[in-house]
Amino acid sequence: MNKRMTWEEIKETYPDKWVGLSKVDWEDGANVRSAVVEYVGDDDHESLKRQIAGEDIYTTYTTPDNLCPLGILVGGQ
Repeated sequence: MNKRMTWEEIKETYPDKWVGLSKVDWEDGANVRSAVVEYVGDDDHESLKRQIAGEDIYTTYTTPDNLCPLGILVGGQ
């Protein structure tokens, strides 16, 4: 972690995980082109705690672009 990776590299390295990203380079203002991975986990709790503490972290899931993690749809655990 802590090295810049493309979005494709992040998804390949950390499949089906929540990731907290910093220094995000945005493509078209909406999609991650590259970023530094600060956190990887099975849930987004650590990234959210860091955001609340004031860190500039973008939290997202590395699922394929056409899928959505079930927790998002049903409100978590």
